[in-house]
Amino acid sequence: MNYFLGLFVSGLTRGSIYALLALGYTMVYGIIELINFAHGEIYMIGAFTALILASVLSIAGLDALSILVIASLVAMIYSAAYGYTMEKIAYKPVRHSQRLSALISAIGMSLFLQNYVRLAQTSNFLPFPALIPRFTFLDLLPFRASSAQFVIFVTTAVVMILLTFLIKFTRIGKSMRAASQDKTMAMLLGVNVNRVISVTFLIGSATAALGGVLISSFTGQINFFIGFMAGIKAFVAAVLGGIGSIPGAVLGSFVLGWTESFGAGYISSDYEDVFAFAILVLILIFKPSGLLGRPENKKV
Repeated sequence: MNYFLGLFVSGLTRGSIYALLALGYTMVYGIIELINFAHGEIYMIGAFTALILASVLSIAGLDALSILVIASLVAMIYSAAYGYTMEKIAYKPVRHSQRLSALISAIGMSLFLQNYVRLAQTSNFLPFPALIPRFTFLDLLPFRASSAQFVIFVTTAVVMILLTFLIKFTRIGKSMRAASQDKTMAMLLGVNVNRVISVTFLIGSATAALGGVLISSFTGQINFFIGFMAGIKAFVAAVLGGIGSIPGAVLGSFVLGWTESFGAGYISSDYEDVFAFAILVLILIFKPSGLLGRPENKKV
């Protein structure tokens, strides 16, 4: 039973990180129907930003938890600026072009950011400090769960609650929903669609960076390539739940996380990535719109 609970917690941790990334994919797609394949690189840039800042703050003598909070906030702001700039440079000029143009632009931006960080930093793995202190109350649990796993899950839950409140009850959230339904009509009603798209990229980039900082502190290492597979897995989770649906992105992320965790634990860890893409193939065959997605009704 303890082994099962351990795998459950591991899957919950994976799903939480995937969810922080998948939110960016699904929010951007919901408004401009673009898959931002450079989203994983924003996750990676957030982790590197936190590593650099953590190194500086540790010299200043701050405690680990303070370093984590400050580094996370700065990484989120810095990565959000990257996301905003990326949207203006790579996506806005091709927004009204064919989808293939936007797709090529997204892939090109992904490759550019990967190699930019590789040249600016290093191609080797770098150690990332364990910034999350041990919480003694976790020792009372009947299964093993690290403080990092607990913080990842709680942080993701808080982000989901705040994002839900933002979208449902704030003016910018209502503008996002209007733009996702009909951008032309939203503009006619006074919604600044360009600003909505920019804010969407800012929020998605900030949550991705937060995920990068938390998982790096948990695993203890980073390199320039960590965003690629994480981004692909988060994209799978978004499609699994229903691309364009925020609840679907969260559900798909946890389903994917548990699938990987239980598959690796009970079958073989060698096939961990196979499980992710196998479930994607199955969902595309039997329910192309995703678990919570709705089929598109196109007029002909």
